[in-house]
Amino acid sequence: MLTIQDVLETNQMIQKNNLDVRTITMGISLLDCCSSDGKTLCRNIYDKITSYGEHLVDTGNAIGAEFGVPIINKRVSVTPISLVAGASDLKNYVEVAKTLDKAAKEIGIDFIGGFSALVERGFTDGDRRLIDSIAESLACTDLVCSSVAVGSTKAGINMDAVAEMGRVCKDLADLTKEQDALGCAKLVVFSNAVEDNPFMAGAFHGVTNGDSCVSVGVSGPGVVKKALENVKGQPFDVVAETIKKTAFKITRVGQLVAMEASKRLHVPFGIIDLSLAPTPAVGDSVAAILEEMGLESCGAHGTTAALALLNDAVKKGGLMASSRVGGLSGAFIPVSEDKGMLEAVGRGSLSLEKLEAMTCVCSVGLDMIAIPGNTSAATISAIIADEAAIGMINNKTTAVRVIPVPGKDVGDTVEFGGLLGYCPIINVNTYKSDAFIARGGRIPAPMRSLTN
Repeated sequence: MLTIQDVLETNQMIQKNNLDVRTITMGISLLDCCSSDGKTLCRNIYDKITSYGEHLVDTGNAIGAEFGVPIINKRVSVTPISLVAGASDLKNYVEVAKTLDKAAKEIGIDFIGGFSALVERGFTDGDRRLIDSIAESLACTDLVCSSVAVGSTKAGINMDAVAEMGRVCKDLADLTKEQDALGCAKLVVFSNAVEDNPFMAGAFHGVTNGDSCVSVGVSGPGVVKKALENVKGQPFDVVAETIKKTAFKITRVGQLVAMEASKRLHVPFGIIDLSLAPTPAVGDSVAAILEEMGLESCGAHGTTAALALLNDAVKKGGLMASSRVGGLSGAFIPVSEDKGMLEAVGRGSLSLEKLEAMTCVCSVGLDMIAIPGNTSAATISAIIADEAAIGMINNKTTAVRVIPVPGKDVGDTVEFGGLLGYCPIINVNTYKSDAFIARGGRIPAPMRSLTN
């Protein structure tokens, strides 16, 4: 039963510690939109998205106003387009991307995810057409996000896909160079992709999710930081317990919003993703939480251990609060979106190599990292391969969202704006991996994949 103290505490979290519902994401299956005729396919997709998502934005705004909880984004995820468009006569899927963009703008959402392909074991013709279309599609649309799953613990790593995604990233950076390669911020490459993720750019509506559902992503790094200020110098057992209790409270806010959104939109409740997703705002930083545990600067020795504790405690607290916790749930480390991490990069304590180590224990992977524009496609592919291997071996989701900014080098800064923030260009090891990536083929699944 809620007490007046619970209400006051939640109000404090919202008013002073940046607690918010980061997104309400409606998942929509497009499997019944399939057609051999490309024009019919696009019309079916547009009609279904605009029909199902018609009231999403108004509903989110109304719930936010009534409950006093900021709901930052309203988004839609759809069935991976490589599955939906595979039987069509379209030679590429740029028109499908434009249709998604048009539908998203019609219903007023922030982003639409699902321009995606799942190629852990190999390519279909539809997968190849989608991957070949990514660069042009993201360059000519505003709200479309794309993801490609190249590996998993069960399947191993498709190194042909890894090589291809390095080239796609470079092509997209070149096509959007006037915006400092902003198109790359809408593209993510996964290992162990999850089909109920409400966060962009990696959201897609998995085929097991039914016709539609609504999921919520809730965030509150500032709330956790504030809670830890009250246990300075205490043992890590106390730190973990404090984070768990705080995550419990944050998740309950998300549960309330998700249930109400499900009721009003007349679609099933999907999941709550409790992810500490930072923003460039002061007091909304994952790095600040790690430093509150006793690190002089994020990236110092001990950072990976601190992040492991944080990620685990967040998951445990969320699971105590709701049986619908899913998605990625944990701590995100997107460099350009986290003021504390930006400062750590600036002072030299946080490098790409340390970020890679941190991805072994965080929720996702190398995220929103600006790198020199002359970084080769093979090097980007090798970065993807390293992350995919971490995910595969550790049976966790990992991802890469790096932005090779044309004309920029270490020492320069790129400004993305809004929630995407800004980022100094981070140094990349210049030793080549070309011959490694050129081998192609598949890195086999590890022993732990044999669980039957």
